[in-house]
Amino acid sequence: MDERPSFEQIRRAPKVLLHDHLDGGLRPQTVIDLAAEHGYDGLPTTDVDDLARWFTEGANRRDLVLYLDTFEHTVGVMQERDAIVRVAAECAQDLADDGVVYAEVRMAPELCLERGLTLDEAILAMLEGFRLGSADGRIEIGLLVTAMRHAANSKEVAEAALRHRDEGVVGFDIAGSEAGNPPTRHLDAFRKVAEENFHITIHAGEAFGLPSIWEAVQICGAERLGHGVRIIDDVTVLPDGGVQLGRLASFVRDRRVPLEMCPTSNVNTGVCDTIADHPIGLLRRLRFRVTVNTDNRLMSGTSMTQEMHNLVQAFGYGWDDLEWLTLNAMKSAFWPFDRRLRIINERIKPGYAALRASGLGVSLAG
Repeated sequence: MDERPSFEQIRRAPKVLLHDHLDGGLRPQTVIDLAAEHGYDGLPTTDVDDLARWFTEGANRRDLVLYLDTFEHTVGVMQERDAIVRVAAECAQDLADDGVVYAEVRMAPELCLERGLTLDEAILAMLEGFRLGSADGRIEIGLLVTAMRHAANSKEVAEAALRHRDEGVVGFDIAGSEAGNPPTRHLDAFRKVAEENFHITIHAGEAFGLPSIWEAVQICGAERLGHGVRIIDDVTVLPDGGVQLGRLASFVRDRRVPLEMCPTSNVNTGVCDTIADHPIGLLRRLRFRVTVNTDNRLMSGTSMTQEMHNLVQAFGYGWDDLEWLTLNAMKSAFWPFDRRLRIINERIKPGYAALRASGLGVSLAG
């Protein structure tokens, strides 16, 4: 029988993370340190526990726009090169400490230009931080360069991402409030990325519905959907318990389009009331290409271990389910194919085999 994994066992399991925002995962103490060092005086408090609580309480207001308001302060302390390097290095270390063996972390460099940095300088600072933070070999980590969907410089950001594709940038994304900012506004950027045979993931179907997903997949070339949770609007549960998929949901499932699902964040932004209500349960049963992610570890007070443990508690998941989610993510990563295979065969599969075999939760994740 597939044993119900404990929190501590899950922490030691090899995990893969595809949707995590650099500016949503700072350590509260680092926010305070950088604010003091660089003269940022906008923090609501300089007590580390109070600040951590302020971020999670501020984000948990059941509204995406309000959720995004909390980023003012994390972005506010990420305006100098050394600050960005520190944040990125600590991100890699924190994820590795949580048992993550591969991660794609995203950030909009255009948010880091208030004190004179260029797009390229901001990107290089992130990559340097990732290099430093992953130097011990516990984690491999790539950068997804994000453009803000309410701004008008996505093509410039895409070109900057392409300039650093051989240095650790693994793909291009757009993020921000979906309402009034459809993916097709940035079609020139997506076409540029596609012309260069590079990777695209798009925030779509988080707070907005099926039209956003349709545009992302069918017009803008999204290989993965950031969140994609509203695909559930095209899935009908019949009175007899059967399920009927609409044409878009069928296409997404048939094409194995990965869904970068972030359950705790979705509860915070009002997509659903509880983890148990989250569409990930049904979509996993229907064998969509589901992955589980953190989105913003600081704002949502979460980690990959916490996200997986929440699913164990909500849906009764066992090791087979957690390994399935992990393999889905690694197969869907923008890392080169041979390196994906190596991580699967040398870390993920042996790690989960060891967890099943041992009641102590010892694995090969570290």
